Amino acid sequence: MNIITPKIVVIGGGAGGLELVTQLGHKLGKKKQADILLIDKNRTHIWKPLLHEVATGSIDSDLDGVVYSAHAAQHHYHFQLGEFDNIDQKTKTITLAALYDESGHTILPERHVHYDHLVIAIGSISNDFNTPGVKENCYFLDSTQQAQRFQHSLLDGFTRLHQDDNQQQALNIAIVGGGATGVELSAELYHVSNLLKLYGLTNMSPKRLHIHLIEAGPRILPALPERIASSAKRELLKLGVHVREHTQVKEATKYGFITKDDEQIEADIMVWAAGVKAPDFIKDLGVFELTSNNQIRVNKFLQSTVDDRIFVLGDCCAFTQTDGKQVPPRAQSAHQMAKCVEKNLCTRQKTKKLTKDKA
Repeated sequence: MNIITPKIVVIGGGAGGLELVTQLGHKLGKKKQADILLIDKNRTHIWKPLLHEVATGSIDSDLDGVVYSAHAAQHHYHFQLGEFDNIDQKTKTITLAALYDESGHTILPERHVHYDHLVIAIGSISNDFNTPGVKENCYFLDSTQQAQRFQHSLLDGFTRLHQDDNQQQALNIAIVGGGATGVELSAELYHVSNLLKLYGLTNMSPKRLHIHLIEAGPRILPALPERIASSAKRELLKLGVHVREHTQVKEATKYGFITKDDEQIEADIMVWAAGVKAPDFIKDLGVFELTSNNQIRVNKFLQSTVDDRIFVLGDCCAFTQTDGKQVPPRAQSAHQMAKCVEKNLCTRQKTKKLTKDKA
């Protein structure tokens, strides 16, 4: 059994995880006070709030991403490619699943990694709320790979319209979820359609793009002040987006979405960006105390409630504030949590105990 023994293992190189290993690398790794290891199933990092720009082709993930191995060499931590699969609290060991290439050949076998302290920062995935047909018919924007698949479908749609002699034909795109991702994607799609003429698709224009932004709640951008949400809605309407608030989707088919009122919203391309949850395999581990969205419950130090050697941060973390509300799954929250965990790990490294509420 291949076992390596870093002191601090961080699973997940998203906004919070990457910031944490960078700071720990400079404060502990550089001084050889601890070995810092980052594990991620991808080789590069793209800031998740920018995935809608990868989806539309506005940015190139190969040029705008952070290569973990190169970043690790510069910031005094180590990187290992792998996918978190299991955990053994007694031996303080995590299991990484075997890694295969596109042809099914083994790149890396199953591996076991020892930790003294573990940080889980695996982020979140879209929550389809078990809505029938969503998994089979919709695109998600949880990863670079998913964003690129959407981009390929979008380019195919634009190309098809460009070569169609019927200039009245349009590309219908329906997006469920009026949060930041849905709103920004809607606007970015119109921006991209304006630029297509520069790339030879002279028959394309924003007029041939029909976008439905569907929100179940009373308004888009519910996490932001109403003044900002109203302003954003006005701008979307000016672009031509059909903003559908108070519209709950009950099913997705290959032809579009069906609402709770049995209205069909036809679409050539469907995107699901409504709500998030921690990955389902966390529940299957049977280790942690979880919320209904699979988020791991933590104490005031961001330690899991079942093991004080395991810290949690970011979208997969369920931290309840003094007002009773849970910290929202945002990049800003992940950055604040990363700073908290960094201070607590450095404190624990020196004193072996935590004495103050750092959350």
